[in-house]
Amino acid sequence: MAEESRPAFAAERRERILELVRANGTMSLRDIAAKVRASEVTVRRDVRALEAEGVVDRRRGGVALPGRIGHEQSYAGKSGQCAAEKAAIAVAAARLVRPGDAISIGPGSTAEAFAKELLTRHDLTVVTNSLRVADVLAEAARVEVVVTGGTLHGPIRALVGAAAEVSLSGLRVNRAFLSGNGVSADRGLSTPNPAVASVDRALAACADETIVLADHTKIGADTMVPTVAPEEIAHLVTDSSADPEVLMTLEELGALVHVAVVADERGE
Repeated sequence: MAEESRPAFAAERRERILELVRANGTMSLRDIAAKVRASEVTVRRDVRALEAEGVVDRRRGGVALPGRIGHEQSYAGKSGQCAAEKAAIAVAAARLVRPGDAISIGPGSTAEAFAKELLTRHDLTVVTNSLRVADVLAEAARVEVVVTGGTLHGPIRALVGAAAEVSLSGLRVNRAFLSGNGVSADRGLSTPNPAVASVDRALAACADETIVLADHTKIGADTMVPTVAPEEIAHLVTDSSADPEVLMTLEELGALVHVAVVADERGE
């Protein structure tokens, strides 16, 4: 009887995995395992079966719907994913900001978490095209915030277009802090949207060095439009679940990798 029940349970679990991926666009194996209350080994086996049916694509450390390389997930869809990892990345990234710095910050939920870590800083200037980042830093009494012009790109609450790029062209900042949808050793940082990518490149171009903020689900992933070449990434801040092979290759290309420790990994 137990043997007869196992295929049915597996089928139900795989249907649940498919529902999760459809709802979130992309998910890490660890997050799926937590949601379906199964081991990552079991989930990996389920994902292989679903990929064989053509309903999902495997990614390094995660899974996505087929053809998601050009898909841009909504801000609401991204903000709840890997929240603990993003918070830890934000804390680690904030250590790279020095008094007197002028920095640029791109859009994204990880960038928003990073901005929250800057609220108590002083003698700091932040240039951003992210309305979320600007809104967070509006509460920082001693941080000067410069917002680009541009056209609102709703899914990630970012200003894009020629006006945004022109407003950045004459600026110089110490560091650019950028997030995206994928970071690979072959193509570096990438995003699904060409307009977002153009402004990301402008944010990086006005900085002395570029710092990429990416949780483990982005490491090894690749999306449609490259923004920062791998050899141009000065620092990569990620979490301990990131693929070590990709991190090692990026280090060989010159990136200084910072691995943030999530609160529950410290026993908090």
